[in-house]
Parts: sequence; C-alpha cells; structure tokens
Amino acid sequence: MKKIILMAGMAVLLTGAAHADEALAKSKNCMGCHVIDKKLVGPSYKDIAAKRAGEKGAEAALAQKIKGGSKNEWGNVPMPPNNVTEDEAAKLAKWVLSLK
Repeated sequence: MKKIILMAGMAVLLTGAAHADEALAKSKNCMGCHVIDKKLVGPSYKDIAAKRAGEKGAEAALAQKIKGGSKNEWGNVPMPPNNVTEDEAAKLAKWVLSLK
C-alpha cells in the first residue's frame, strides 16, 4: 500500500512539473510557433524530441538553441533568439525532450 501511495505521489509531482514547463513555454510565447504534436511555423515539440533522442548533450544543445536561436536546422525559417534565462532555457529543453 505504501508503494502505491508513493508512486501516486511521484506521478502527481512529475505531472505538475510537465504542466509547469508547458506554462513556461506559453508564457515565453514559444507556442506561437511550436505546438506539442504538429508542425506550426516551427517543428512540433515531439518532432524535436524524436530528432534529438539518444543524442549526447541534447539537453544543453537545445537549451542553447532556445536561448540563442538557430538557422537552417528545420528549413528556411530561422528561430530567433528568445528572451529567456539560462535556467528557463534548460527547463524548456528538458521538457521538450521529455515529449515522446
């Protein structure tokens, strides 16, 4: 019984963290160009996670792209730099890479 309660509590905490990072993405206007499961202006978050799956250093590299922008990785439309802190970029990268 204790294991079930512990597992349920952990699930609630993990779900809360996932929602918090989605809220961060919304507050930083990331959702203006990206959505979780389909291409909008930029690739879907799930497509980004799939492309980076198993890539060594993916979280740090993605955080750098979130903060500094990128060009020619997903086509001709560049991603401009975003007004996020390093911590926010790391949280967003971790969240995006968790989406499968």
